[in-house]
Amino acid sequence: MNPLTSTDVLRPGATGFKRWLGQTVFAAMPYAFAFLRRWKPVARIGGMVLTSRYDDVREVFLNDPVFGVTYHPKLDVIMGGEPFFLGMGDTPQYRQDVAALRKVVRPSDLGLLAQRVERRAGEIVADSGGRIDVVDTLVRQVTFEVLSDYLGVPWPQGGDLRVWATRLFEFQFADGGNDPALRAEVDVIAPALRAHIDAQIALRKAVPGKDDVLSRSLAMQAAGESGFSDVEIRTALMGMIVGGPPQPPMVVPQAMEQLLRRPDALAGARAAALADDDALLRGYVLEAMRFDPLAPGLPRMVLADGVIARGTAHEAPVKSGETVLAAFASAMMDPRRVADPRRFDPARPASDYIHFGYGLHQCFGLHINLATLHLMLKPLLRQPGLRRASGRAGRLRKNGVFAERLVLVFG
Repeated sequence: MNPLTSTDVLRPGATGFKRWLGQTVFAAMPYAFAFLRRWKPVARIGGMVLTSRYDDVREVFLNDPVFGVTYHPKLDVIMGGEPFFLGMGDTPQYRQDVAALRKVVRPSDLGLLAQRVERRAGEIVADSGGRIDVVDTLVRQVTFEVLSDYLGVPWPQGGDLRVWATRLFEFQFADGGNDPALRAEVDVIAPALRAHIDAQIALRKAVPGKDDVLSRSLAMQAAGESGFSDVEIRTALMGMIVGGPPQPPMVVPQAMEQLLRRPDALAGARAAALADDDALLRGYVLEAMRFDPLAPGLPRMVLADGVIARGTAHEAPVKSGETVLAAFASAMMDPRRVADPRRFDPARPASDYIHFGYGLHQCFGLHINLATLHLMLKPLLRQPGLRRASGRAGRLRKNGVFAERLVLVFG
């Protein structure tokens, strides 16, 4: 894999006043959420209904007949019109497609994936010369190497999987303004990725390869299992590529930044890494992610007139066609359900966390994330004298929702 920086992978971000304004808005969100939780838990803001309390966010995620996902139109562009379960309600096809993918993405894989992630991260740290960019050199490199190999989708000729997947992820999840320049790129990248996976399917049928998700899918197809036609295999692999590898380079550097801001938490995470206490280290990373999660919330479309928080003092009607933002970043700071939410506590119960959504459309890769995210940082946390690089390089820099750069030094 050739080295790339975020300048290569990400589209140029905002500059000047626009960049400052975006950063200011994101920095103000925790205070805005605290105000809304107290005074207006269900608020209409800019044409969107925002829910900020823990119970209301979970209600939205769990009430699929009323609050449906909004992903279908853009998924059609990415998948060439083929259905993918992320864009479906609770239908028989949704359950068939999820069940099919679970046959080839197995819980028994988690231990091996964890070993691969920790080993590759260790190699990268050892070769870094005591200075490393957490975003590109470490997390993006590890994520795409390990997961592309696991899925059975190698690098395309004439393209870069890191760029392709990140562009498609941005289009699907972070393109609220429907940027025509991004759409023009997607209209090239999406068919190219579909053709690349089709070619890999044909190649594997002719020359069987090692054990990975693609090989297992073809074995299921040969055995006559439903849900494993060539197009269904391609669509599932594309969904995993678009929804999976772009996320760790966003959230893991953000978690590292949160640890660096808290010397006691950083010392605890380093001690856990040195002691090979992976469960405790996972707790530190998940707790750090609570203070800066992947996104402020997830959108849902109101499918039928309903009510949020029925029977409470803040119950609010919603109309069919409205968009609801379930602000899980706010929910994880709600003192009504999360004890002392401003305190950093790596031993929090799992119920305090909604990092990966909840209910029917909880992230399919949840267990892969829980098995691997902390191990991307483990070899780095074990290094003596770990600290920020001097100047701006040592502070987390973001490009919109994407982490862009965070340079650390050690030794």
